[in-house]
Amino acid sequence: MSIQPVIFPSDILLGVLLAGGLLLVWLARRHGYFLEPWLRVGQSATGMATATVLLLYLAVGVLDSLHYRPALPAENAAKTVEYSPEVMSVLDALLSPLKNGTEKTYSAPLAVHLYGKETMTRADGQQVRDYPPALYGGAQRPAIGSLLLRGLLLSLPVWLVLWGGWRLARRRRSPLRWDAALLTAGLLAWLGLSVYELAAHYHVLGTDKVGQDVLYQSMKSVRTGLLIGTLTTLVMLPFSLLMGAFAGYFKGWVDDLIQYIYTTLSSIPGVLLIAAAVLIMQSWMDQHPDWFATVAERADARLMALCFILGLTSWTSLARLIRGETMKLVELDYVAAATAFGVSHRRIILRHILPNLMHIVMISVVMDFSGLVLAEAVLSYVGVGVDPTMASWGNMINGARLEMAREPVVWWQLAAAFVFMFTLVLAANLFSDTVQTAFDPRTRQREAA
Repeated sequence: MSIQPVIFPSDILLGVLLAGGLLLVWLARRHGYFLEPWLRVGQSATGMATATVLLLYLAVGVLDSLHYRPALPAENAAKTVEYSPEVMSVLDALLSPLKNGTEKTYSAPLAVHLYGKETMTRADGQQVRDYPPALYGGAQRPAIGSLLLRGLLLSLPVWLVLWGGWRLARRRRSPLRWDAALLTAGLLAWLGLSVYELAAHYHVLGTDKVGQDVLYQSMKSVRTGLLIGTLTTLVMLPFSLLMGAFAGYFKGWVDDLIQYIYTTLSSIPGVLLIAAAVLIMQSWMDQHPDWFATVAERADARLMALCFILGLTSWTSLARLIRGETMKLVELDYVAAATAFGVSHRRIILRHILPNLMHIVMISVVMDFSGLVLAEAVLSYVGVGVDPTMASWGNMINGARLEMAREPVVWWQLAAAFVFMFTLVLAANLFSDTVQTAFDPRTRQREAA
């Protein structure tokens, strides 16, 4: 084989989350009470537009989670195939021109020269100090305007397909706001194809200190942000559901014990608790270097550990909400009737309590996603986040910290990380507002009144 598939634990958990999402879609189509709030999300132009942006980020994260090791060239046909120690992804293969098009040092966005002067020898033998030309893309570079126009022309077939889909949705009188989703998809297609045309000849977002393309680093950081926001939720949900439901249902000493646990955790500053746990984990990994065959495996193990640490330290707020809602549900007539008929506690919790808590869970999960993405950036900035060898927006911001103090200022690495992270967080926040409006019963009652 020319490649050797590599599966990291984070890839498996991401696959589990995707399977859970597909199961959620299947359940929504089968049960009207669960489908109705999602239809309300789809009837919002903001919800459909932001969902399109989030799906684009998800597609980039999935492509970056399909890992493999390429085969090394064999010296003779009879030799056993050996594979490179470098672990790559499908996204690396698609972005190979950006990955391999490195410069000597800094290069500003869309610049044809490097950012620092060097001593160069002219053809006549005279030495001068000037800005050396950028190597990437060759000497002949088309005008930026012509490349943008070419990107627009390439996106026209996509626009025609999207326009046909919009006409079909109107003919079928679909209640969903497909116009907002298709318009957002068309704009993203034009932007992506324009960047693709520009990236063939320019560093669209410049290069960093060692000459690596900043656009490539920004897109590689998407997977880290998505995993932090989603895998942490996967760890946090069981604790929040069980602790909150048990405290609100059983009350008494169970409630007191669970309240004592999450009150104690909440009283400890979160950054200090996370930093202590990360440093302990880092010390343990340094003492067992032979457990990791490649640098990528070590970085993935640290990412997984950070997700578990964030999940174990951030479940308290959701558990408090679930406890309060459970105490209200226990007093309702159908729960009292089930108790009078001798239904077991386990069955009451599974059949009557947990289904009526799902609107709180959905709202909290979507709203906490953006906070977790920002938490990764903050933790990586202070040095207790993901592995320094792993691409992340926090590591990019940390690397740009000293660059902001030099003259002239190297601003584009910080700006690129901010734009990518801001777009994801803004889309997640707007989508969470739509989900909250659709799932919260009190909001629906106010709208009906």
